[in-house]
Amino acid sequence: MSATLPPFHVPLSRRGFGRVLAGGALAASAGFARIATAAAPLKFTLDWRYEGPAALFLTALDKGYFRDEGLDVTIEPGTGSREAIPRVATGGFDAGFGDVNSLIRFRDENPNIDLKAVMMVYDRPPFAIVGRKSRGITNDPKSLEGKKLGAPAGDGAFAQWPMFRKVNGIDDGKIKLENIGFPVREPMLASGEVDAIFGFAHTSLINLQARGVPAADIVTLLMADHGIELYGNAVIVSSKLLAEKPQTVRGLLRAITRSVRDVVAGPEAAIAGVLQRNEGARPEIELERLKMALDHYVMTPTVKANGFGGIDKARWQRALDQIALSVPLKDKAKAGNAFAEGFLPAEAERAF
Repeated sequence: MSATLPPFHVPLSRRGFGRVLAGGALAASAGFARIATAAAPLKFTLDWRYEGPAALFLTALDKGYFRDEGLDVTIEPGTGSREAIPRVATGGFDAGFGDVNSLIRFRDENPNIDLKAVMMVYDRPPFAIVGRKSRGITNDPKSLEGKKLGAPAGDGAFAQWPMFRKVNGIDDGKIKLENIGFPVREPMLASGEVDAIFGFAHTSLINLQARGVPAADIVTLLMADHGIELYGNAVIVSSKLLAEKPQTVRGLLRAITRSVRDVVAGPEAAIAGVLQRNEGARPEIELERLKMALDHYVMTPTVKANGFGGIDKARWQRALDQIALSVPLKDKAKAGNAFAEGFLPAEAERAF
């Protein structure tokens, strides 16, 4: 995949979208009715707002896939892929969708909390540095030298900066990092107050286009294209749920697998569940965001060849080595024992 991610152009008429939304509303209504009688409540946190990629999980809710597994699932929006981890660790949520690399670091800092990932959803991480050609940013990471980068403190992509600059030989002393909030990240880049920003590619790239920044002026340095071998977001479950209700975990993952399969097959229909929960969302933008996530993170060549949800152990070890480039792990073996493989559906169910 090239470093500059091509934008998607999704034609969707008002009439066509109306049919999609109406069908989704019926499915959602039926899904909520079934969930009301479910016996096993389970709270699930997303990594971010109700945007395109959230359809991967909302579809399971709206179509009753969780209910089919005997689960009464509540899905709530998140505030960042890193924040999903403490949400689950503290018991506020039973499971969630968050950055597996931050989970590894969390385990190293909190060795008594055995929080684990059980399904890899983003086979490639969406971590990116998004800049503008008109501000001197190119597809070469070294072009970041001498520039001002907007860096939200809680951003998952910014957390990878120490390893990214080491892997790519970037002189950190030649870069000015400005701590900025998530709400002003894209506006500041659009107005030229910063030269580039850290963020998830499908969020920042599409938000910039929506603000009128020409696609030809946007450069997306996807870290996975520049030496970073990390995995991305995974389904994470609490140690309590894993130990006391393993069948619940298996049911949760079966439902999510069905949901992902549906979303891959029909993203246009799947986006309706997002729009019902986000009144300000624009259908063409959220569909573009979802398709980008599917193409670049979920349905990778590796997933197509080996199946959805698992990990490659050799790559996992290389990822651990890269994580340690930022701050050495106190106990690499314990921190790295962050993925429980025995809860995934059968291989045949995960072959896409």
